[in-house]
Amino acid sequence: MATARTIHITPDNTGLLHKKQSEAAAKKTTELLQEDLEKHHCYFNTRGFHNHISHHLLTLYGLGASPEDIQKGYNDNANYQRSTYQVHPDQIEELKDFDKAKKKLGKEQYYTDFLVFYQNEIDKKGWQAVLSEYLFKGDERSEDMLIRMFAGFMHPIIQLMYGVEWEQPAIVAMALAQACVHEANTAAFLIAAEEAAQRSSPQQQPMPEIASLYRDVAADEKLSAAARLSDTNKVRDGVLVRAFDEAIRVIARVNVRPEELDERTVEMYNTAVYYAAGAALYPGKEPRFDFFLIHHVTVGPLFLAINAQDWIPTASKVRLLEWKIRFDLLQYAARGSAPVSLQKIATYVPKEKTRKPTTDLLPRIYALHDDGHASKLVRAIGVCQDASKKYEDKAWLQIKGEDLWTKLNQLVVDSVEGDEPKWVRGAGDAAAWTEVPNRREDDQGRRL
Repeated sequence: MATARTIHITPDNTGLLHKKQSEAAAKKTTELLQEDLEKHHCYFNTRGFHNHISHHLLTLYGLGASPEDIQKGYNDNANYQRSTYQVHPDQIEELKDFDKAKKKLGKEQYYTDFLVFYQNEIDKKGWQAVLSEYLFKGDERSEDMLIRMFAGFMHPIIQLMYGVEWEQPAIVAMALAQACVHEANTAAFLIAAEEAAQRSSPQQQPMPEIASLYRDVAADEKLSAAARLSDTNKVRDGVLVRAFDEAIRVIARVNVRPEELDERTVEMYNTAVYYAAGAALYPGKEPRFDFFLIHHVTVGPLFLAINAQDWIPTASKVRLLEWKIRFDLLQYAARGSAPVSLQKIATYVPKEKTRKPTTDLLPRIYALHDDGHASKLVRAIGVCQDASKKYEDKAWLQIKGEDLWTKLNQLVVDSVEGDEPKWVRGAGDAAAWTEVPNRREDDQGRRL
């Protein structure tokens, strides 16, 4: 049985894709996840680069990978991880006092202490009760935690996704501890955006289609050009410095009604896929996904998993979704608001013709020497496809139809199998594409 200190994966629990898995694969995944939990820090260096092992292993498992492929995924990434810091048993209990805990927030050397603290809390109360208290309660501590969940390009909340989706208390504890050692550097934006949305809500104006808000971001010259390639952090040092008010003006229109929760969740997810895929197609270049925009896709399954939890109040689910949509728009601006076109996606000519993505493409994903980003993107696209089916009659659904979903999978594989660089960082900025190989085509747009 899974506890806050032990991970236990079973063949009948493969995540939202519900792929068939073997006892051997479940055993191997359990073993390696446990090793990662006990041995590794959430950062693999002192610059805050994230350990993705738990994401990667569960993604491979959830895609139907073999024990050998899962072991390969672990081997590719275990050798550069850092060990956890020694725990300070005498300081764990005092983390219950938020005034004392504040002194350790944002400091990576306290990750192990926070991990043990949340493991203790979960063992006593259960992971659902701990999330209710430390993430959804609405007091000072949970508000701080919610903000930190969106830090580090959403890695803490991506970590949480795997804990909730697979119902693993230990991974929930890892997510909470990871959030605690991230900076809350988007707090002013997230709070200001929410307050602006609340001020406009009495007007009872319905929220527009999410894709139209992306277009509004791109149409605002100051906002779409606020980030510069030289910015260390294009959100923090770019958009939030040079176009804060412009960002708030667009993003304040995000206001989800409770009765729209399911529909808006799928709209958010499908639109994020559309913009990430569209931004991957730059004229004259081989396809490359934006490294930061993909995180806004790979976190998508969390919101389906959260909505399925009957113990989480609807108001909390709505609020979490609103924050995600606002952060999607902020990140799109930070990456240069790349123009997108459904026609370009639909007419993309892949390197190899694929009839069955699962049969033809997944073995190529398993074979990659990947840190999890490519496999997570493929899985997230599959989950989004399943979630989108019931809304295919809606005008706001950007990606629909088997052919288009197959094209997206081909696009991902062509991108990650190509020469370096595997990703671009700032897809709307021409300078970001300089090192990407040119695309060779004939006059009719066919590959050479």
